[in-house]
Amino acid sequence: MEIMLLAVASPEIRCEWRLDDWQVALVSTMVFLGFMVCGVLSGYVADRYGRWKVVFGGFVWSAYFSLLTSFAPTYGWFIFLRSMVGCGVAGVSQGFVLKTEFIPAKYRAFLLPLATIFWMTGSALIIVIGMLVVPTLGWRWMIRFSVTPSIILIFLFRFIPESARYNVLAGNMGAALKTLQRIAKMNRASLPPGQLAESATKDRGNWKILLSPSFRRTSLLLWYSWFVASFAYYGSVLSSSELLEKNLLCVTNADPEHQVKHRHEDGVCYCIPFGAGDYQTLLISSLGEVALVPLNIALLNVFGRKMSLTVLQLMTALLFMMVNVCTTMFGFTALLFLLRSLVSMNFNVVYIYTAEVYPTVARSLGMGFCTSFSRIGGMIAPFIAQVLMSQSVILALTPFAVACVLCALGNFLLPIETRGRALLQNS
Repeated sequence: MEIMLLAVASPEIRCEWRLDDWQVALVSTMVFLGFMVCGVLSGYVADRYGRWKVVFGGFVWSAYFSLLTSFAPTYGWFIFLRSMVGCGVAGVSQGFVLKTEFIPAKYRAFLLPLATIFWMTGSALIIVIGMLVVPTLGWRWMIRFSVTPSIILIFLFRFIPESARYNVLAGNMGAALKTLQRIAKMNRASLPPGQLAESATKDRGNWKILLSPSFRRTSLLLWYSWFVASFAYYGSVLSSSELLEKNLLCVTNADPEHQVKHRHEDGVCYCIPFGAGDYQTLLISSLGEVALVPLNIALLNVFGRKMSLTVLQLMTALLFMMVNVCTTMFGFTALLFLLRSLVSMNFNVVYIYTAEVYPTVARSLGMGFCTSFSRIGGMIAPFIAQVLMSQSVILALTPFAVACVLCALGNFLLPIETRGRALLQNS
């Protein structure tokens, strides 16, 4: 929801504070900076003290600072408060680890891709709120309404248990057994005979595990894969809104007409709010994130994680270059639809692979490092999609395509395939 919210709000804050392109791009970059700084920290805390605490704290933190953003009096306050939201989102991302540790190996390839549906629902909700609220009440009320799902979820957290795998590793056998009994009761089943016998380990959250001989190559390649996944995903989101806002369809090199829309006494500023057609195009392209979920599930089960990542990145590179093809609005919407499908599938698969490849003792920390590297890509993407786009559309799209091709090669060289493999507990 976060970046889609900024994509929808960008034309409004650009006009209200008379911002240049680089200032609009800096908003998204500051969100990713907060995410990057807190990503590793949240992973370490989740491995040391539990996943549930970090995810719950992330929701509370991000909801609080997001609400404060709606009262930001100046541009400086706005970017500071959004960077604080980014810190909270870093904790929320550990929810994927919590979910993965409850799902048996044979079901992960079927159930984990379904997370994309809820990811898309958040983006679509922001677009609908923007379409209904921004023209009448403004962007501040859009942000206030967008906090509602987080507030509801905070009150529902009492129904979400701590990871049984984590509790076993932490030596808290009683809590782990209680969680498993609760799940068995809900499923009208009984626990298998035996006792939980794994001893506690004090090596939880040790970053050296990620660079040990067993995981060094995997970690280095995954960090780049996450960088590109975020770079491509947020590049596609921000590029689509930028192309629509500045009417850059069928434009290779932006001329002055597309670079300057309105002049004010204090300087140049874009004051072009989204129209109903623009919101509809964003909404349709967002639906693309779930359109190919069945294909995503098939790829994971037939080709495995590594080959899926490789194929998806190559196809994403091709679609990025095709976005520059001069076509009708329907054709442009279709290309965005497919592009969003591919980048979303890739992000989902790299989440799944990361959660599966690392042992429980360092799974959250591994996820934290990966998400932090991904935010570096997210920090760069706005300056390509929102600043360079004003100068040359083809020049702005090329870095995304090249990065995806290089990432496909790196994914092919990953040493571990996790399809059908049980989650490791210790390194």
